[in-house]
Amino acid sequence: MKGLLLRLSALDADAATAVRVIAHFEALLGGATLDATALARSTAGLAECAAGVALPDGRGARFGPDGAALPGEPEAVSGSVALGPSGRVWLERPGRPGPFDELILEWMAIAARMLSGGFLRPPAPTAPSAPRTPDVADPALVELVLAERESDHDRARALRRLGLAPELPLRMVAVRGDPAVDPGLDAVALLGRAGLEAVVRVTRTGPWGTVLVQPPAGAADSPAAALRAAVADPRRGPDVARDAARRLRIGVGGLVPALAARESWAQARTALRFAVAGTPREAVADHDALGPVALLADIPAERLGALPEARQLDTLAAQPNGCLTIAALAAFCRTGSLRQAAAELHLHHSSVAARLAHVEAALGWRLRDPEHRFRAQLALYARQLAAAPA
Repeated sequence: MKGLLLRLSALDADAATAVRVIAHFEALLGGATLDATALARSTAGLAECAAGVALPDGRGARFGPDGAALPGEPEAVSGSVALGPSGRVWLERPGRPGPFDELILEWMAIAARMLSGGFLRPPAPTAPSAPRTPDVADPALVELVLAERESDHDRARALRRLGLAPELPLRMVAVRGDPAVDPGLDAVALLGRAGLEAVVRVTRTGPWGTVLVQPPAGAADSPAAALRAAVADPRRGPDVARDAARRLRIGVGGLVPALAARESWAQARTALRFAVAGTPREAVADHDALGPVALLADIPAERLGALPEARQLDTLAAQPNGCLTIAALAAFCRTGSLRQAAAELHLHHSSVAARLAHVEAALGWRLRDPEHRFRAQLALYARQLAAAPA
């Protein structure tokens, strides 16, 4: 866990804090001396404010951040979670709640329910209406949700244990980055910056950062735009944002019934094949936005890579500054505008025009012609899918 925190801190401080909170409570739950006093005292030290617990059976405790017991009832509660019909856990932070108070209270409530013998059932999970920090999920539970042969009953039970509602739809997101970095860490950092108005659970499945996103009831908007903004987050500085865009690829699946999450997971991995690390716009591919283009992923990668146009693009890419030439072609095909393509790539329009002229001379295309531009876009897709086989 210490090594995980060190690596995650290098990616995103907020995500590292979230993992530290979770690690604190997992260690507390694994100890042999957990009681109301230990829970309140340790939580107060973690949150750096007074904390209290009142169990339904009458046991309770209240401590300050310095470890001193506090008598009486709290004067002002900044946040709390109810424990069944009676009992609660709470924090007493002066002023506004802290950014991780909701996560701390959630885990504090889990520990308090264990102290009550497990007889208290948590409220039915619902998606919140405000952005929250993503939770690191148990990979075994996520694999059960996505497994092909599990029963709906077992899937529903795993979803509830993940804090997700089986009756509400969700969508899956697949994240890939630098092979030297754990994809789960990349996913936690990315989703922590995205601030989605949804319940978010993150883990690692094989080579992917695996994300379950359950929006509030009735909400169906794709998180693709928020994920692009998170990749390009200017608050982290332009150099860090450019590094994230160069490293990360994200595929967003469609919104499906929670018990059919594996369908969205397949869509997310398909969309990931269309994502191109380089710019925030291309780094995130949304399966819903791809539409019929997603069917290209059904063609074997070796057939796509054998297309003459795709091989010619490979030749161009291998030339000096060839990656910029391919990026200029992709931006122009997507926008249909020389100036918009230049603005997206942060290049002068004359530089983009020169690169496009080089492409036209090499492949015999006239990119102002919609038919030729369509062929160029298909060649780009074929090259990308051949390089990212299923």
